[in-house]
Order: sequence, then C-alpha cells, then structure tokens
Amino acid sequence: METCIIKSPLGFTKIVGDESGIAEVTVLNSKVQTTDIIPTILEDCVTQLQEYFDGSRKEFDLILNAEGTPFQKRVWKQLEQIPYGKTLSYLELSKQLGDVKAIRAVANANGKNPLWIIVPCHRVIGSDGSLTGYAGGLHRKQWLLEHESPYKQQSLF
Repeated sequence: METCIIKSPLGFTKIVGDESGIAEVTVLNSKVQTTDIIPTILEDCVTQLQEYFDGSRKEFDLILNAEGTPFQKRVWKQLEQIPYGKTLSYLELSKQLGDVKAIRAVANANGKNPLWIIVPCHRVIGSDGSLTGYAGGLHRKQWLLEHESPYKQQSLF
C-alpha cells in the first residue's frame, strides 16, 4: 500500500491505496507533513480531490478497494448513489437498503466509511434535517454540504 498526505480546505488528508484501488481517504485532526512526491498509483485520486475542492468535479471516477463487512460495503455502495448537492436521511437510506429497522446499523456503517468525500457519507442527515454525527466533525460536514449546495450564500459586505 502506498500513502500520501495532502492539504485540503478542511485539513490534512491521508490517502492510501495500491493497484487494487483506493482503500482509505481520511481527514486528519492534526497538522502533519505533506507528501513531497505523490506515489503514481495515488496521483489520480489526488487530482480528483483537488478538482472536487475547486468546484470542477462532482463525481469521482476511481477504483475503490475499501475493507469492510459485506453489510458495510452494501451501505457504502448505496451512499455512492446520492447525487452531488443532495442529501438523504438515515431513515431513507435504510429504506433504500430494504430494512427500516436497520437504521442504527446503517448509521454505524456510514460512520465507518473509510473513503471520506469519495463515498459521500456527509450527504446523510437526520430525518429532521439536522447534521447528525460525522466522523470528520460536524463543521466539516456543514462545509461539504455548503460546498455542494447549488444555493451559495453571498456576503452582504
């Protein structure tokens, strides 16, 4: 597995992957040294993340290879179907997966998503529209949803 650290608008981002695909993209809560030379196998992921942050990319086109249980992978696959700029509640996600009673298991799988932004777990919200739970921190979730929103808040001053 190859690893690199890049700087993003939301902090330092760790990317891990190999020829089988991207296994992990996580935001770090501490300041770390960025990678000087990006491993060739991770270059496309770095480029696509930079395009996402600069607003020119709305969908990722990467080979993914995250480790998880079959249930977690099913949830993560469903997360990939949530369009850019849209949100879905945990309840709606559970319904799409065929079991309303699995809402806690779905939320747990969502929280264990190892592919930050690429598998858009930030697009899942509470049924009441609240920004419930986010492994990267609610401030990052809010930033990501605002970044993807078609309705940009304009400054009055």
